[in-house]
Amino acid sequence: MFKKIVPITLNNHKDLKVKQIDNFNFVSDIHLASVMVHEFSRAAATYPIVFLEDKANDKFRPVVMLGLEAGENLFVQEGKWKASYIPAIVRRYPFALSKTGDEDRYVICIDEDSEFVNNDEGQAIFKEDGTADEVMDRVKKYLTELQQMDLFTDKFCEDMKSENMFTPLNMKVRVGDEIKNVGGAYVINEERFNDLNNEKFVELREKKYIPVIYSHLSSLAQIERLLTFKDTSRAVTEKIEERFEEVK
Repeated sequence: MFKKIVPITLNNHKDLKVKQIDNFNFVSDIHLASVMVHEFSRAAATYPIVFLEDKANDKFRPVVMLGLEAGENLFVQEGKWKASYIPAIVRRYPFALSKTGDEDRYVICIDEDSEFVNNDEGQAIFKEDGTADEVMDRVKKYLTELQQMDLFTDKFCEDMKSENMFTPLNMKVRVGDEIKNVGGAYVINEERFNDLNNEKFVELREKKYIPVIYSHLSSLAQIERLLTFKDTSRAVTEKIEERFEEVK
């Protein structure tokens, strides 16, 4: 999605302007998008929510599935997003937040190569006197809120991992005469979750995790939505009970 992300500075971007996003072709080849747990309740009504493992950092991260194969976003058609909810990571484009050398400090960045960034058309980032324009104040507030949500999401994933709640999701999709395995993702093991003792369940409830877990589990039914979209491209799928293999 990002091509050339750089920190925003007055010296380098005093004349920079940002256009309104009028198409989503910049994510037409993205089949996974990061989400935060605060998005689960809305995202679950449209997208399957799964978890990816970052082995390098020994962490898990939630994402929504936008397609069943790499390079495929089934929700972008003719540049339009065909769903009522758009993940925050897409809505914030072309802006992002990046860590500085200091552990707890961040800087606002922008994708200089984005089609929505130029020096001629759109809303200015800086005023003529060099102070930040209104758009920068809104972006800063929005990205700061997202950063706080991101920290909560990391803690949720850490706790789920410590409770051994993640289990691999294996999915088979038949496209024409070919059966493809869609793997590499994880889900919360519903059986293990249901077997929690009362003390542990109350602990998760006090951490406000229970609605998050239920939203995630209910979102898995949205895999059918992706398969329906694939049907319009002549995809034929297995019956639901034949596409999933139990992992023990």
